[in-house]
Amino acid sequence: MLSKELLLKVKLIEITTRKIVDDVLSGQYRTHFKGQGVQFSEHRLYVPGDDVRHINWNVSARTREPLVKKFDEEREVSVFIVVDISASHGFGSHAKLKSEIAAQVGGMLAYAASHAGDKVGVLLFAGKVEKIIPPKKGQQHILRVIRDILSYTPESKGTQLAVALDATGRIMKHSGVVFILSDFRAEKYESALKRLASTHDVVVVSLGDEREQIMPDIGQILFVDPETGDERFVNTSSYAFKNWFQAEQERLETYQKNVFKKSGVEVLKILTKDDYAEAVVRFFRARARRKR
Repeated sequence: MLSKELLLKVKLIEITTRKIVDDVLSGQYRTHFKGQGVQFSEHRLYVPGDDVRHINWNVSARTREPLVKKFDEEREVSVFIVVDISASHGFGSHAKLKSEIAAQVGGMLAYAASHAGDKVGVLLFAGKVEKIIPPKKGQQHILRVIRDILSYTPESKGTQLAVALDATGRIMKHSGVVFILSDFRAEKYESALKRLASTHDVVVVSLGDEREQIMPDIGQILFVDPETGDERFVNTSSYAFKNWFQAEQERLETYQKNVFKKSGVEVLKILTKDDYAEAVVRFFRARARRKR
C-alpha cells in the first residue's frame, strides 16, 4: 500500500503533466513521433510502375487478374519508456530528487503518447530488469506508470543499462519510440544502445544534479556509495581528491558524449534544479527546427 503522501504526489504529477501536455506538448508530440510502420489496407489492380514485390500471387491466381497489396501508414506508435531506478536516483541537492524528475518526465511523455493514441509501455531497471509494464493507453495506465516509477523499490544493486536496453529490443517487435531516463552512470552499454537505435527512434533523457559535478570544499566527510553501500572517509579539501574527482567527471562525460554520438540518438539533459517541463518542451521545439 502506498502512503497517503505518496498517493497525493502521484496525483499531483499526473494533473501537472496532463495540463502541460494539453496546453503545449500534444501537437509537438504528434508532429515528431508519427506512425513508423505500415499495415495492409486492400487489394487493387496492378498498374505499370507498381513494385512487383507487392503482387499477391495467390489472390491473383484465383481472380485471374494481377492484384497488388495496398498499404496505409499506421498511426499508432509503440512507445517504451526505460527508467533507471537504481539507488543513485535517490539523490538531489535541490527541491527534487532525480527519481522524482524521472517520474514527472516519464508521466509527461506517457500522457503525450497516450493522448496521441499510442500505447505506452515501461521497463524499470537497476542491477537487472526489475519490472515491465505492458503497453496500454488511458488515464489509469498513466497513473500506474507515474506511481511505479516514483515508488518501486529495486531488488538488485548497481546499474545494468546494457541489460535493460537489450531487453527492450527483444520486447519491441516492431519499430517504435524509446525514451531512456537515466543518469547514465554505467559502463559498457554502447553496443546495446547502438543496436536499439538501429531499429527504433531513441531519445536519451539524461538526469543529473550539479552536486555530482561540483564538489564543495567542506573538509573530511563520510561518503556512501548508494549503489554498493561501500563507505569511505574523504578529505574534500585534498588537492589529490579534487584532481581525481574532476578527472572522473570529465571521463564520464566524455564517455557518454561519444556513446550517444556514435549511436545516433538524440539527447535531452535535465538537472534537478531545472524546470523539467520547460526543458522537455524546449527539446521538442529544437527537434522541430532540426527536422526542417
